[in-house]
Amino acid sequence: MATDASEVHEHNGGSEQDHEPGHDHAPERGHGHGSENGHGHGHGVATDADQRWLSIALALISAFLVGEVVVGIVANSLALLSDAAHMLTDAASIVLALVAMRLSARPARGIFTYGLRRTEILSAQANGLTLLLLSVWLTYEAIKRLLDPGPVAGGLVLITAVVGVVVNVLAAWAISKANRTSLNVEGAFQHILTDLYGFIATAVAGLVVLLTGFTRADAIASLIVVVLMVRAGTGLVRDAGRIFLEAAPSGVDPDALGDRLVTLPSVDEVHDLHVWQITSGQTALSAHVLVEAGTDCHGLRRDLERLLATDYAITHTTLQVDHAVRPSEPTPADAQLLPLAEQHCADTHGPVHREGPHAH
Repeated sequence: MATDASEVHEHNGGSEQDHEPGHDHAPERGHGHGSENGHGHGHGVATDADQRWLSIALALISAFLVGEVVVGIVANSLALLSDAAHMLTDAASIVLALVAMRLSARPARGIFTYGLRRTEILSAQANGLTLLLLSVWLTYEAIKRLLDPGPVAGGLVLITAVVGVVVNVLAAWAISKANRTSLNVEGAFQHILTDLYGFIATAVAGLVVLLTGFTRADAIASLIVVVLMVRAGTGLVRDAGRIFLEAAPSGVDPDALGDRLVTLPSVDEVHDLHVWQITSGQTALSAHVLVEAGTDCHGLRRDLERLLATDYAITHTTLQVDHAVRPSEPTPADAQLLPLAEQHCADTHGPVHREGPHAH
């Protein structure tokens, strides 16, 4: 949307070039961050604490993984080997999460104006994809075992699976102490949780084989693990995809939000409204707001920021607030006003929100 600077009184996120009498000239915040330090980045757990808890989980899993592979081969248990393969992806997912944490903590510079925060989302998506790909292989192997079951040492399977349950409970507890609002951490947690359920199914299968000799129970347990892996993997890929496609976060309806903003007194119109996630837990919003002539733009912008922070937990905001004039209204000779969207924006990037008879 191109407008001549000499004809527009522009208030873009607090950078005022033209001030009118009666406007508040106190220093303005560039992006409406609503915490004491000017950045609404609080996640509840420090990054170094996240790394410590993830490292504890990684140590537990790695120590158990080698022994499980050996026992799985000796016991001829596909359920144990599938759990071991999944635990390997658990370890890889935690390593990937730790690397992503270090990269995302780097400050924004150069061409990366948001820093490398979305490496966490790459990590989460990779975790989801590995779960889905591994589930394909395990399904194939389980079907083979159902058609042609071999001998399975039920006692070894049961004992190893029970130990695996304990290890995964401890690992899940450690990761739960980290910040699970991060999709990166949540991806690692879903890996561990899926493995925990898998070990429970494997323990039941081992008990069945031990008591009844029904060796197909081992392959059935593997298929249960597959279902859990597909569920967790699909969720991670879907959530990561929403962020990469810059969709509005779950629970925020941009149309309803725009309609809410125009209910504020003196707001004529809201357009070019964008709501997206920089990374998990960090929602951003930008919009062009047209207000009635004579309105205190700075004060109204602060009201909008307060509403967004309080009701929607959105603190990363860039609001361009301008005075508007309708074609039917007289234009004062010294006024610097913008017409409504269809007269100054060739492309408004979405619906135009208006109150009353001018509503979209």
